[in-house]
Amino acid sequence: MRVLIMTAGSRGDVAPYTGIGARLREAGHHVAVAAPESFAGLVADSGLDFRGLPVDPRGRKPPADGSGGSGGAPSGTRELIRAAAAFVRDLGRGLADAAEAHDAQLLLLSTTTAPLGWHVAEAMGIPTLGAYLQPVAPTADFPPVVGGGRSLGRWGNRGAGRLALRVVDRVHAAAVKDLRDRLGLPPVPPRAVRRRLEQADWPVLHGFSPTLVPRPADWREGLRVVGNWWPHTDAGRRLPGAVEDFLRAGPPPVFVGFGSMGAGEGERLSGLAVRALRRAGARGVVQAGSAGLSAATDDVLTVGDVPHALLFPRMAAVVHHAGAGTTAAALRAGVPAVPVPVTADQPFWARRVAALGAATAPVPFAELSADRLADAIRQALDEPSYRDRARSAATALKAQDGAGEVVGAIEDMARQERRP
Repeated sequence: MRVLIMTAGSRGDVAPYTGIGARLREAGHHVAVAAPESFAGLVADSGLDFRGLPVDPRGRKPPADGSGGSGGAPSGTRELIRAAAAFVRDLGRGLADAAEAHDAQLLLLSTTTAPLGWHVAEAMGIPTLGAYLQPVAPTADFPPVVGGGRSLGRWGNRGAGRLALRVVDRVHAAAVKDLRDRLGLPPVPPRAVRRRLEQADWPVLHGFSPTLVPRPADWREGLRVVGNWWPHTDAGRRLPGAVEDFLRAGPPPVFVGFGSMGAGEGERLSGLAVRALRRAGARGVVQAGSAGLSAATDDVLTVGDVPHALLFPRMAAVVHHAGAGTTAAALRAGVPAVPVPVTADQPFWARRVAALGAATAPVPFAELSADRLADAIRQALDEPSYRDRARSAATALKAQDGAGEVVGAIEDMARQERRP
Protein backbone atom coordinates (compact mmCIF):
# COMPACT_ATOMS: atom_id res chain seq x y z
CA MET A 1 0.00 0.00 0.00
CA ARG A 2 0.94 3.64 -0.39
CA VAL A 3 0.99 4.68 3.25
CA LEU A 4 1.24 8.27 4.43
CA ILE A 5 2.19 8.79 8.07
CA MET A 6 0.91 12.15 9.33
CA THR A 7 2.43 13.73 12.43
CA ALA A 8 3.22 17.20 13.77
CA GLY A 9 4.94 18.68 16.80
CA SER A 10 8.44 18.44 18.21
CA ARG A 11 11.13 15.88 17.40
CA GLY A 12 9.65 13.46 19.92
CA ASP A 13 6.36 13.59 18.03
CA VAL A 14 8.04 12.70 14.73
CA ALA A 15 11.02 10.41 15.37
CA PRO A 16 9.05 7.31 16.54
CA TYR A 17 7.24 7.19 13.20
CA THR A 18 10.51 6.79 11.33
CA GLY A 19 10.83 3.37 12.97
CA ILE A 20 7.34 2.40 11.85
CA GLY A 21 8.00 3.71 8.36
CA ALA A 22 11.24 1.77 8.03
CA ARG A 23 9.51 -1.47 9.02
CA LEU A 24 6.67 -0.84 6.57
CA ARG A 25 9.20 -0.16 3.81
CA GLU A 26 10.96 -3.44 4.60
CA ALA A 27 7.57 -5.17 4.29
CA GLY A 28 7.19 -3.81 0.75
CA HIS A 29 4.99 -0.76 1.28
CA HIS A 30 5.63 2.69 -0.21
CA VAL A 31 5.86 5.02 2.78
CA ALA A 32 6.05 8.78 3.19
CA VAL A 33 6.00 10.88 6.33
CA ALA A 34 4.17 14.21 6.44
CA ALA A 35 5.78 16.35 9.16
CA PRO A 36 7.03 19.93 9.71
CA GLU A 37 9.66 21.02 7.19
CA SER A 38 12.40 21.08 9.84
CA PHE A 39 12.31 17.28 10.04
CA ALA A 40 13.04 16.63 6.36
CA GLY A 41 16.57 15.41 7.17
CA LEU A 42 15.38 13.14 9.99
CA VAL A 43 12.88 11.44 7.67
CA ALA A 44 15.28 11.24 4.71
CA ASP A 45 17.93 9.58 6.89
CA SER A 46 15.39 6.83 7.54
CA GLY A 47 15.05 6.13 3.83
CA LEU A 48 11.48 7.42 3.67
CA ASP A 49 9.79 9.94 1.40
CA PHE A 50 9.01 13.27 3.02
CA ARG A 51 6.05 15.63 2.67
CA GLY A 52 6.54 18.97 4.40
CA LEU A 53 3.81 20.58 6.49
CA PRO A 54 3.53 24.40 6.78
CA VAL A 55 3.85 24.51 10.57
CA ASP A 56 6.81 25.41 12.75
CA PRO A 57 7.37 23.23 15.84
CA ARG A 58 9.62 25.96 17.28
CA GLY A 59 6.67 28.34 17.50
CA ARG A 60 3.07 27.36 18.06
CA LYS A 61 2.79 23.62 18.47
CA PRO A 62 0.12 21.20 19.59
CA PRO A 63 0.49 19.37 22.90
CA ALA A 64 0.06 15.64 23.12
CA ASP A 65 -3.73 15.60 23.32
CA GLY A 66 -4.10 17.14 19.87
CA SER A 67 -5.83 20.24 21.22
CA GLY A 68 -3.25 22.69 19.92
CA GLY A 69 -1.38 25.05 22.18
CA SER A 70 1.61 27.30 22.53
CA GLY A 71 5.28 26.47 22.43
CA GLY A 72 6.02 29.35 24.81
CA ALA A 73 5.01 30.13 28.36
CA PRO A 74 1.47 29.32 29.51
CA SER A 75 -1.02 32.15 29.12
CA GLY A 76 -4.76 32.67 29.28
CA THR A 77 -7.07 29.91 28.11
CA ARG A 78 -8.64 32.12 25.44
CA GLU A 79 -5.23 33.04 24.00
CA LEU A 80 -4.13 29.40 23.97
CA ILE A 81 -7.28 28.35 22.14
CA ARG A 82 -6.78 31.10 19.53
CA ALA A 83 -3.16 30.08 19.00
CA ALA A 84 -4.12 26.41 18.74
CA ALA A 85 -6.91 27.16 16.27
CA ALA A 86 -4.47 29.07 14.03
CA PHE A 87 -1.99 26.19 14.18
CA VAL A 88 -4.50 23.50 13.22
CA ARG A 89 -5.91 25.61 10.39
CA ASP A 90 -2.47 25.74 8.76
CA LEU A 91 -1.98 22.06 9.56
CA GLY A 92 -5.23 21.02 7.88
CA ARG A 93 -4.26 22.62 4.57
CA GLY A 94 -0.85 20.96 4.70
CA LEU A 95 -2.26 17.51 5.41
CA ALA A 96 -4.61 17.70 2.45
CA ASP A 97 -1.76 18.70 0.11
CA ALA A 98 0.51 15.94 1.44
CA ALA A 99 -2.09 13.20 1.00
CA GLU A 100 -2.81 14.28 -2.56
CA ALA A 101 0.90 14.52 -3.45
CA HIS A 102 1.60 11.01 -2.14
CA ASP A 103 -1.51 9.54 -3.78
CA ALA A 104 -2.06 7.82 -0.44
CA GLN A 105 -4.06 4.62 -0.07
CA LEU A 106 -3.98 4.69 3.73
CA LEU A 107 -3.37 7.41 6.30
CA LEU A 108 -1.58 6.59 9.55
CA LEU A 109 -2.69 9.33 11.94
CA SER A 110 -0.98 10.60 15.08
CA THR A 111 -2.79 12.06 18.07
CA THR A 112 -2.26 15.54 16.70
CA THR A 113 -3.22 14.93 13.08
CA ALA A 114 -6.19 12.58 13.52
CA PRO A 115 -8.88 15.26 14.06
CA LEU A 116 -8.01 16.68 10.62
CA GLY A 117 -6.80 13.54 8.87
CA TRP A 118 -10.20 11.91 9.22
CA HIS A 119 -11.69 14.49 6.83
CA VAL A 120 -8.87 14.17 4.31
CA ALA A 121 -9.41 10.41 4.23
CA GLU A 122 -13.16 10.84 3.83
CA ALA A 123 -12.65 13.06 0.79
CA MET A 124 -10.17 10.61 -0.76
CA GLY A 125 -12.25 7.54 0.08
CA ILE A 126 -9.35 5.77 1.81
CA PRO A 127 -9.01 4.07 5.21
CA THR A 128 -7.21 5.41 8.26
CA LEU A 129 -5.45 3.86 11.23
CA GLY A 130 -4.73 5.66 14.48
CA ALA A 131 -1.13 5.52 15.70
CA TYR A 132 -1.06 7.42 18.98
CA LEU A 133 1.86 8.12 21.30
CA GLN A 134 -0.41 9.06 24.21
CA PRO A 135 -3.53 7.50 25.76
CA VAL A 136 -6.17 10.16 25.12
CA ALA A 137 -9.39 8.10 25.21
CA PRO A 138 -11.34 8.70 28.44
CA THR A 139 -10.78 6.10 31.14
CA ALA A 140 -11.47 5.68 34.82
CA ASP A 141 -7.86 4.58 35.37
CA PHE A 142 -6.26 8.02 35.09
CA PRO A 143 -7.15 11.66 34.27
CA PRO A 144 -6.33 13.27 30.90
CA VAL A 145 -2.63 12.95 30.16
CA VAL A 146 -2.33 16.67 29.38
CA GLY A 147 -3.21 18.96 32.26
CA GLY A 148 -4.97 16.20 34.14
CA GLY A 149 -2.83 16.31 37.27
CA ARG A 150 -3.63 13.87 40.04
CA SER A 151 -6.39 11.29 39.85
CA LEU A 152 -9.94 12.58 40.34
CA GLY A 153 -11.30 9.15 41.16
CA ARG A 154 -12.83 6.78 38.65
CA TRP A 155 -15.90 8.89 37.82
CA GLY A 156 -13.91 12.12 37.85
CA ASN A 157 -11.21 10.74 35.57
CA ARG A 158 -13.70 9.62 32.95
CA GLY A 159 -15.58 12.91 33.11
CA ALA A 160 -12.37 14.92 32.75
CA GLY A 161 -11.36 12.74 29.79
CA ARG A 162 -14.63 13.44 28.00
CA LEU A 163 -14.28 17.14 28.68
CA ALA A 164 -10.74 17.12 27.25
CA LEU A 165 -12.02 15.65 23.97
CA ARG A 166 -14.74 18.31 23.77
CA VAL A 167 -12.01 20.94 24.08
CA VAL A 168 -10.11 19.26 21.23
CA ASP A 169 -13.22 19.36 19.05
CA ARG A 170 -13.82 23.03 19.90
CA VAL A 171 -10.26 23.95 18.95
CA HIS A 172 -10.59 22.16 15.62
CA ALA A 173 -14.04 23.47 14.68
CA ALA A 174 -12.94 26.34 12.42
CA ALA A 175 -10.11 24.32 10.84
CA VAL A 176 -12.47 21.42 10.13
CA LYS A 177 -15.00 23.78 8.50
CA ASP A 178 -12.30 25.27 6.27
CA LEU A 179 -10.89 21.87 5.39
CA ARG A 180 -14.24 20.32 4.52
CA ASP A 181 -15.12 23.33 2.37
CA ARG A 182 -11.84 22.95 0.52
CA LEU A 183 -12.36 19.21 0.06
CA GLY A 184 -15.95 19.62 -1.15
CA LEU A 185 -17.44 17.82 1.84
CA PRO A 186 -20.72 18.80 3.52
CA PRO A 187 -20.37 20.59 6.87
CA VAL A 188 -20.35 18.43 9.99
CA PRO A 189 -19.35 19.18 13.61
CA PRO A 190 -16.03 17.61 14.70
CA ARG A 191 -17.76 15.96 17.63
CA ALA A 192 -20.17 14.15 15.29
CA VAL A 193 -17.27 12.74 13.27
CA ARG A 194 -15.52 11.56 16.44
CA ARG A 195 -18.71 9.91 17.69
CA ARG A 196 -19.25 8.16 14.34
CA LEU A 197 -15.71 6.75 14.38
CA GLU A 198 -16.02 5.54 17.96
CA GLN A 199 -19.30 3.81 17.18
CA ALA A 200 -17.58 2.12 14.22
CA ASP A 201 -14.79 0.99 16.59
CA TRP A 202 -12.14 2.89 14.62
CA PRO A 203 -8.79 1.15 15.29
CA VAL A 204 -6.12 3.00 17.26
CA LEU A 205 -2.74 1.47 18.10
CA HIS A 206 -0.87 3.08 20.99
CA GLY A 207 2.92 3.17 20.74
CA PHE A 208 3.86 2.85 24.38
CA SER A 209 4.56 -0.16 26.54
CA PRO A 210 1.86 -1.91 28.56
CA THR A 211 4.63 -2.35 31.12
CA LEU A 212 4.44 1.39 31.74
CA VAL A 213 0.74 1.97 31.02
CA PRO A 214 -1.42 -1.17 30.95
CA ARG A 215 -4.40 -1.02 28.62
CA PRO A 216 -7.41 0.33 30.54
CA ALA A 217 -10.09 -2.31 30.90
CA ASP A 218 -12.86 0.23 30.17
CA TRP A 219 -11.55 1.12 26.70
CA ARG A 220 -13.50 -0.01 23.66
CA GLU A 221 -12.21 -3.01 21.73
CA GLY A 222 -10.53 -1.10 18.90
CA LEU A 223 -8.08 0.66 21.23
CA ARG A 224 -4.87 -1.36 21.61
CA VAL A 225 -1.57 -0.84 23.43
CA VAL A 226 1.10 -2.47 21.28
CA GLY A 227 4.49 -1.39 22.61
CA ASN A 228 6.92 1.39 21.77
CA TRP A 229 7.87 2.59 18.31
CA TRP A 230 11.59 3.23 18.37
CA PRO A 231 13.13 5.92 16.12
CA HIS A 232 15.00 4.47 13.17
CA THR A 233 18.75 4.19 13.75
CA ASP A 234 21.00 3.01 10.95
CA ALA A 235 22.50 -0.38 11.81
CA GLY A 236 25.99 0.89 11.08
CA ARG A 237 25.79 4.06 13.13
CA ARG A 238 28.22 4.44 16.04
CA LEU A 239 28.77 7.03 18.74
CA PRO A 240 31.14 9.85 17.74
CA GLY A 241 34.78 9.25 18.59
CA ALA A 242 34.86 12.09 21.15
CA VAL A 243 31.92 10.53 22.98
CA GLU A 244 33.55 7.08 23.00
CA ASP A 245 36.79 8.56 24.32
CA PHE A 246 34.95 10.32 27.14
CA LEU A 247 33.00 7.21 28.11
CA ARG A 248 36.14 5.09 28.25
CA ALA A 249 38.00 7.65 30.35
CA GLY A 250 36.06 7.03 33.55
CA PRO A 251 33.00 5.50 35.20
CA PRO A 252 29.61 5.64 33.46
CA PRO A 253 28.34 9.23 33.50
CA VAL A 254 24.89 10.69 34.12
CA PHE A 255 22.99 12.03 31.11
CA VAL A 256 21.24 15.39 31.42
CA GLY A 257 18.96 16.64 28.65
CA PHE A 258 15.64 18.44 28.25
CA GLY A 259 14.85 17.68 24.61
CA SER A 260 12.74 20.39 23.00
CA MET A 261 12.11 22.08 26.34
CA GLY A 262 13.87 25.02 28.00
CA ALA A 263 14.47 27.19 24.93
CA GLY A 264 16.28 30.37 25.94
CA GLU A 265 17.44 28.97 29.27
CA GLY A 266 20.63 27.29 28.12
CA GLU A 267 23.04 29.28 30.28
CA ARG A 268 21.05 28.81 33.47
CA LEU A 269 20.39 25.12 32.89
CA SER A 270 24.00 24.41 31.88
CA GLY A 271 25.34 25.91 35.09
CA LEU A 272 22.71 24.17 37.16
CA ALA A 273 23.50 20.80 35.58
CA VAL A 274 27.25 21.13 36.15
CA ARG A 275 26.78 22.13 39.80
CA ALA A 276 24.33 19.27 40.40
CA LEU A 277 26.65 16.69 38.82
CA ARG A 278 29.63 17.86 40.88
CA ARG A 279 27.64 17.84 44.12
CA ALA A 280 26.47 14.32 43.29
CA GLY A 281 30.06 13.26 42.55
CA ALA A 282 29.18 12.12 39.04
CA ARG A 283 30.57 12.64 35.57
CA GLY A 284 28.06 13.91 33.06
CA VAL A 285 26.95 14.03 29.43
CA VAL A 286 24.69 16.99 28.68
CA GLN A 287 22.72 17.14 25.45
CA ALA A 288 22.34 20.60 23.93
CA GLY A 289 18.71 20.21 22.84
CA SER A 290 16.49 23.24 22.24
CA ALA A 291 17.78 24.87 25.41
CA GLY A 292 21.31 24.92 24.02
CA LEU A 293 22.99 23.30 27.01
CA SER A 294 26.76 23.54 26.93
CA ALA A 295 29.48 22.58 29.40
CA ALA A 296 33.22 22.45 28.81
CA THR A 297 34.84 20.71 31.79
CA ASP A 298 37.00 17.65 32.29
CA ASP A 299 34.15 15.66 33.79
CA VAL A 300 31.22 16.91 31.71
CA LEU A 301 30.83 16.44 27.93
CA THR A 302 28.36 18.28 25.70
CA VAL A 303 26.77 16.35 22.82
CA GLY A 304 24.38 17.24 20.03
CA ASP A 305 22.07 14.91 18.15
CA VAL A 306 23.17 11.47 19.40
CA PRO A 307 20.67 8.57 19.27
CA HIS A 308 19.43 7.65 22.73
CA ALA A 309 19.49 3.99 21.71
CA LEU A 310 23.29 4.17 21.47
CA LEU A 311 23.98 6.56 24.33
CA PHE A 312 21.63 5.63 27.18
CA PRO A 313 22.86 2.05 27.75
CA ARG A 314 26.29 3.54 28.55
CA MET A 315 24.89 5.86 31.26
CA ALA A 316 24.68 5.39 35.03
CA ALA A 317 21.41 7.35 35.12
CA VAL A 318 19.38 9.62 32.86
CA VAL A 319 18.00 13.05 33.81
CA HIS A 320 15.32 13.94 31.27
CA HIS A 321 12.19 16.03 30.66
CA ALA A 322 9.91 12.97 30.74
CA GLY A 323 8.74 13.18 27.16
CA ALA A 324 7.11 9.93 26.07
CA GLY A 325 9.98 8.85 23.80
CA THR A 326 12.82 9.77 26.15
CA THR A 327 11.09 8.09 29.09
CA ALA A 328 10.78 4.90 27.05
CA ALA A 329 14.38 5.12 25.78
CA ALA A 330 15.72 5.24 29.35
CA LEU A 331 13.60 2.22 30.30
CA ARG A 332 14.76 0.36 27.21
CA ALA A 333 18.37 0.99 28.26
CA GLY A 334 17.71 -0.42 31.72
CA VAL A 335 19.07 2.62 33.56
CA PRO A 336 17.39 4.59 36.37
CA ALA A 337 15.94 8.00 35.60
CA VAL A 338 15.40 11.36 37.23
CA PRO A 339 12.34 12.85 35.49
CA VAL A 340 12.12 16.66 35.31
CA PRO A 341 8.73 17.23 33.65
CA VAL A 342 8.02 20.61 32.09
CA THR A 343 4.58 20.63 30.44
CA ALA A 344 1.93 18.78 28.40
CA ASP A 345 2.02 14.99 28.90
CA GLN A 346 5.40 15.00 30.66
CA PRO A 347 4.06 14.98 34.26
CA PHE A 348 1.98 11.92 33.32
CA TRP A 349 4.99 9.94 32.07
CA ALA A 350 7.11 11.12 35.00
CA ARG A 351 4.57 9.80 37.50
CA ARG A 352 4.26 6.53 35.56
CA VAL A 353 7.96 5.71 35.47
CA ALA A 354 8.33 6.69 39.14
CA ALA A 355 5.40 4.44 40.08
CA LEU A 356 7.12 1.62 38.20
CA GLY A 357 10.10 2.10 40.51
CA ALA A 358 12.53 2.78 37.66
CA ALA A 359 12.86 6.50 38.44
CA THR A 360 13.02 8.83 41.39
CA ALA A 361 10.07 11.01 42.31
CA PRO A 362 9.63 13.71 39.64
CA VAL A 363 11.46 17.01 40.09
CA PRO A 364 9.15 19.58 38.42
CA PHE A 365 11.06 21.86 36.06
CA ALA A 366 9.62 24.95 37.75
CA GLU A 367 11.14 23.81 41.06
CA LEU A 368 14.51 22.70 39.66
CA SER A 369 17.64 23.67 41.59
CA ALA A 370 21.19 22.33 41.67
CA ASP A 371 20.75 20.98 45.21
CA ARG A 372 17.47 19.25 44.45
CA LEU A 373 18.78 17.74 41.23
CA ALA A 374 21.98 16.57 42.95
CA ASP A 375 19.95 14.84 45.67
CA ALA A 376 17.80 13.06 43.07
CA ILE A 377 20.86 11.96 41.07
CA ARG A 378 22.52 10.54 44.17
CA GLN A 379 19.29 8.72 45.03
CA ALA A 380 19.10 7.20 41.53
CA LEU A 381 22.74 6.09 41.70
CA ASP A 382 22.86 4.84 45.29
CA GLU A 383 19.54 2.99 45.61
CA PRO A 384 19.87 -0.38 43.77
CA SER A 385 16.12 -0.86 43.43
CA TYR A 386 15.90 1.84 40.74
CA ARG A 387 18.38 0.04 38.49
CA ASP A 388 16.79 -3.33 39.25
CA ARG A 389 13.33 -2.08 38.25
CA ALA A 390 14.72 -0.39 35.14
CA ARG A 391 16.46 -3.59 34.04
CA SER A 392 13.28 -5.59 34.63
CA ALA A 393 11.33 -3.12 32.49
CA ALA A 394 14.00 -3.31 29.78
CA THR A 395 13.58 -7.08 29.61
CA ALA A 396 9.82 -6.67 29.17
CA LEU A 397 10.21 -3.99 26.49
CA LYS A 398 12.64 -6.17 24.55
CA ALA A 399 9.90 -8.79 24.14
CA GLN A 400 7.45 -6.25 22.68
CA ASP A 401 7.35 -5.38 18.97
CA GLY A 402 5.24 -2.26 18.61
CA ALA A 403 6.27 -1.52 15.02
CA GLY A 404 5.57 -5.12 14.04
CA GLU A 405 2.04 -4.76 15.39
CA VAL A 406 1.49 -1.71 13.17
CA VAL A 407 2.78 -3.57 10.12
CA GLY A 408 0.46 -6.47 10.90
CA ALA A 409 -2.56 -4.21 11.32
CA ILE A 410 -1.88 -2.42 8.02
CA GLU A 411 -1.43 -5.69 6.15
CA ASP A 412 -4.73 -6.92 7.59
CA MET A 413 -6.35 -3.75 6.25
CA ALA A 414 -4.68 -4.27 2.87
CA ARG A 415 -6.10 -7.79 2.64
CA GLN A 416 -9.56 -6.47 3.45
CA GLU A 417 -9.23 -3.82 0.77
CA ARG A 418 -8.37 -6.50 -1.82
CA ARG A 419 -11.38 -8.64 -1.05
CA PRO A 420 -14.10 -8.48 -3.73
